[in-house]
Amino acid sequence: MMELVCPAGTPAALHAAVEAGAHAVYCGFADETNARNFPGLNFSRDELTKSIAFAHDRGAKVLVAINTFPRAGAEAIWHRAVADAETAGADAVILADLGLLAHTAERHPDLRRHLSVQAAAANPDMINFYAEAFGVRRVVLPRVLSVAEITAINREIDVETEVFVFGGLCVMAEGRCSMSSYITGKSPNMNGVCSPPSHVVYAEEDGELAAKLGGYTIHRNAKGAPAPYPTMCKGNFTSGDKTGYVFEDPVSLDASDLIPALAKAGVKALKIEGRQRSRSYVAQVVRNFRAALDAVEAGRPVPPGTLAHLTEGQSATAGAYRKTWR
Repeated sequence: MMELVCPAGTPAALHAAVEAGAHAVYCGFADETNARNFPGLNFSRDELTKSIAFAHDRGAKVLVAINTFPRAGAEAIWHRAVADAETAGADAVILADLGLLAHTAERHPDLRRHLSVQAAAANPDMINFYAEAFGVRRVVLPRVLSVAEITAINREIDVETEVFVFGGLCVMAEGRCSMSSYITGKSPNMNGVCSPPSHVVYAEEDGELAAKLGGYTIHRNAKGAPAPYPTMCKGNFTSGDKTGYVFEDPVSLDASDLIPALAKAGVKALKIEGRQRSRSYVAQVVRNFRAALDAVEAGRPVPPGTLAHLTEGQSATAGAYRKTWR
């Protein structure tokens, strides 16, 4: 069976994911070493140690995301995170930075290394380089590949592949968002936050609710209507004589019906996005996907999806997996 890798932004979400059937949970420290560095999220060292013990007692793994890029002169923060993850009993660390990969391979050779999607390794040559140079055992593939392309990649590599199957989409090169960096002055890959909450403001203007990021209006909604989070790539803008979603619609990835095809393509693990989500959200999504995996393993069809109410804008897409625009 493919491994179901699930998000945990808090110890409570980790417990929920494990109890709902996650094979593995990924999480991060409460600092700039992980790419979901939001206030109120993530784990202290003590919380991680206790959470790993909880997961291991129930047969689940814990992967620690240390997937931002170290600031020059501050590498010790990232080095300490790797060491502390190993001490806490992590089953693997998820890394993106070349220097940090080299450090981990040299100083922590027994700690399993996964390549973060932030590294954007999308072809066999890149993946084989990371495997040979740093002993990477698994690569998280960017959300820009079709099932056929993933199949072709798996034929030419000797490491595991992990792909996203549910949650947010990013139209940028996996977090390297120049728009968010330009508007807020904070890089998603350096500071760990896309559209940081500290730069978000909601204000009533002319009877509408304006959602702003860094002083720029991203959305306007009628009073009482749901207000989306102001993310630049999913903003509602006027371009020429048209007003709408210029870069990307507010829509979530849902590839549940592609699980058999992804298994046939040689994928080892399925990843759910959403470390900033509630434990209730995590439990529902994990339970649904575990049921789908169990069905495929037993030779039954994938059950009908029941997660539409949890998708962004109550709308879902198979994203690049089908690449219908080609």
